[in-house]
Amino acid sequence: ALPILKFKLLFLALAFTTLFANENNFILKHDGLIDQRAQDKIHEIGLEAKNKLGINIYTFIIENNGIDTALPREQRREMMKQFDNEIIPSFLAKSSYAILVISIDQKYANILMSDNLKKQIDKDEILDGYVIPLLASKDKNSLFSKTSAATLNGYAQIADSIASQQNIKLVSSIGSAGKTASSIWKVFMYFLVLTGIISYTVIVMRQRKSK
Repeated sequence: ALPILKFKLLFLALAFTTLFANENNFILKHDGLIDQRAQDKIHEIGLEAKNKLGINIYTFIIENNGIDTALPREQRREMMKQFDNEIIPSFLAKSSYAILVISIDQKYANILMSDNLKKQIDKDEILDGYVIPLLASKDKNSLFSKTSAATLNGYAQIADSIASQQNIKLVSSIGSAGKTASSIWKVFMYFLVLTGIISYTVIVMRQRKSK
């Protein structure tokens, strides 16, 4: 619980600094892991979503949230819930909001949202289709690039999902590009897995023949 307590104090200071000193009020934290171009696009989408949809959409990206990955699963789950609760600033309590949360070292991603949005946002679909495939990909792209893409992908889809429910078209939307990118990553990952299985089978068969 101690790391979370420290985190809470740090976050309160960070929230005021970020929200009132930084022109991009939709990024609560990013630990230097989001490309400036992605930050600019997030700001553009967030501003339009706020003006047209009446929704505040945020991102909170952290490299390490302080939770030990070696702890038992149930204990980690409870600590993650506490971590999530501390992320939600008090001023959002009476507003419509969604926050895309990613913790890199803990391999954790979640979407926090106000109760009125729970029927408008399918967080599992967004995380599984637009965020996790990019973060989990093992390739030559840097963590910086993958985190930027995954964050923008997920953020844009949250906005599009809400806009679709309200029959509103967002000019800033990246449309199907995000899904296409994720689909490409999925196919690539499946290809690697399939290739590994085939290679393993071939090796086993060769060993058997040699005997």
